[in-house]
Amino acid sequence: MEFLGDSQNHDSSETEKKNKKKKRFHRHTPHQIQRLESTFNECQHPDEKQRNQLSRELGLAPRQIKFWFQNRRTQKKAQHERADNCALKEENDKIRCENIAIREAIKHAICPNCGDSPVNEDSYFDEQKLRIENAQLRDELERVSSIAAKFIGRPISHLPPLLNPMHVSPLELFHTGPSLDFDLLPGSCSSMAVPSLPSQPNLVLSEMDKSLMTNIAVTAMEELLRLLQTNEPLWFKTDGCRDVLNIESYENTFPRSSSSGGKKNNLRMEASRSSGVVFTNAITLVDMLMDSVKSAELFPSIVASSKTLAVISSGLRGNHGDALHLMIEELQVLSPLVATREFCVLRYCQQMEHGTWAIVNVSYEFPQFTSQSRSYRFPSGCLIQDMSNGYSKVTWVEHGEFEEQELIHEMFKDLVHKGLAFGAERWIATLQRMCERFTNLLEPATSSLDLGGVIPSSEGKRSIMRLAHRMVNNFCLSVGTSNNTRSTVVSGLDEFGIRVTSHKSRHEPNGMVLCAATSFWLPISPQNVFNFLKDERTRPQWDVLSNGNSVQEVAHITNGSNPGNCISVLRGFNASSSQNNMLILQESCIDSSSAALVIYTPVDLPALNMAMSGQDTSYIPILPSGFAISPDGSSKGGGSLITVGFQIMVSGLQPAKLNMESMETVNNLINTTVHQIKTTLNCPSTA
Repeated sequence: MEFLGDSQNHDSSETEKKNKKKKRFHRHTPHQIQRLESTFNECQHPDEKQRNQLSRELGLAPRQIKFWFQNRRTQKKAQHERADNCALKEENDKIRCENIAIREAIKHAICPNCGDSPVNEDSYFDEQKLRIENAQLRDELERVSSIAAKFIGRPISHLPPLLNPMHVSPLELFHTGPSLDFDLLPGSCSSMAVPSLPSQPNLVLSEMDKSLMTNIAVTAMEELLRLLQTNEPLWFKTDGCRDVLNIESYENTFPRSSSSGGKKNNLRMEASRSSGVVFTNAITLVDMLMDSVKSAELFPSIVASSKTLAVISSGLRGNHGDALHLMIEELQVLSPLVATREFCVLRYCQQMEHGTWAIVNVSYEFPQFTSQSRSYRFPSGCLIQDMSNGYSKVTWVEHGEFEEQELIHEMFKDLVHKGLAFGAERWIATLQRMCERFTNLLEPATSSLDLGGVIPSSEGKRSIMRLAHRMVNNFCLSVGTSNNTRSTVVSGLDEFGIRVTSHKSRHEPNGMVLCAATSFWLPISPQNVFNFLKDERTRPQWDVLSNGNSVQEVAHITNGSNPGNCISVLRGFNASSSQNNMLILQESCIDSSSAALVIYTPVDLPALNMAMSGQDTSYIPILPSGFAISPDGSSKGGGSLITVGFQIMVSGLQPAKLNMESMETVNNLINTTVHQIKTTLNCPSTA
């Protein structure tokens, strides 16, 4: 009996325990829920004092209050996760639909001029543009996902699988098809633009690499901003106008254990700062400077080549804020006597505030990139500030350390050692002049010298300007010492300082193009040399190809505020009827640093008529010749350094079969031209 009684007592105790457990779970009243929700909206993590107060008000235990808030926070987090997943899925679906629609449109596209479908080459480039856009959109999608993951507390696993990466050689995109010419501004009418390459397929960057690059870029931006916004003691004035870095003050402000591999006797630091007002708005400038192809087109006399190796961050949609690119850049002086400077750099863009942007370049030692010259670019770049009248104020800093592998030619020693050859003043002056050129490109043709409707329309004017720009680019590459051009050195510097290179012609007739260039000094100011060379009245005195005949300007396109900045079409005034079919296209320009160009090419009448009617000029063959003029950098002042370059076509010969007659012809052209210029200007032959 006692056993049974004990059993009954045990059963009853178990029942009581179950009843107690059931009593722990009960529904809150609407009033309690309303009060808890209002408190949660104000504070999701109430402290002990707040929980005790709610406990007294609602008649609940503090432990119940604590558990309710924990459950509510979990519920809230789950709601955010579902919402973020839905938003990301919608965004991805939208991208897929847009790309499908674009691809279908490309398949069924019809050319408005000929009514035929686009050629394969155009379709190829359109496909690459879509691939590039897809990569940028995926980068943005991943960025949004990472932000959402930080909020949720764990990675989002509902992203769609990425498409296969494109397997395209960077050389195919950079060296296939026509040049960008002048398609730098939004709304340019040419459809021949080649897209810049955002990443190199064989270049694999780990997350550690990207993190290191980001840290270097952010630190470089902080240093650049201090250099841009601080005057003394970091900067001091030379010659009353140039801002030059105080090296001792700089090293105290930004101490480094080693600049970039240790000090050497032949290491030299150059640092300068300059500012100017540019006739272009800030966002357009940012777009051009962050694009490797556009930036090279913007500075043809400074940038010999520029390639984007990888996009570490594509920035915010619609602008380049927080964009970070890994790039290779080669800078030049227009002379066969000065070696180029090669850099592997990180280019980082940041929007400081509305209308104000900063772009920094800093060297990054990358294993796949090896430079012949030991050059290191410390934080350099620019601050761009929008002005209300469509102008922008640009402040530029150039700062680097260089180890010259070869002795600098005596003629260019002052220009290079004083930091003028690659300094900030040269960048600002070129930027101002080129932006003026863009403005004139978009304006209608109003020249009073458009005789008899020579340039009948704005389209014709723009077509001529694009042809002239291609001519200038071609000349700048032919006279420099870039390692990344398509040319092959045929003859190094001879006793007269003439360097000859060759490349295969891209146009009919097939053959080799010989390019010869040399530099010489004149004790005359750059402005006076420029005026002499661009004046059609004095041209017969130095142009060996004119045979002493006078020339007449038959068309004139203004290229900037300086009267000397223009594009001209010239014809022989007393030429025989057999020569009337050949005209000369010439571009002349000079900037505020007194650097000047006078470049020209013969163009036959049918080709020039095509350009003047607004047709595509990318297939017109050109052989640019001309002059690059710069101050000599001497403290005495007044002298000029002139580089002269000639190109001739050698038809039907292979590179290995270039004969001595062709070499002598191009050398004689240069020697005769230099001699006639010195004679006319009363300069001694040894100058």
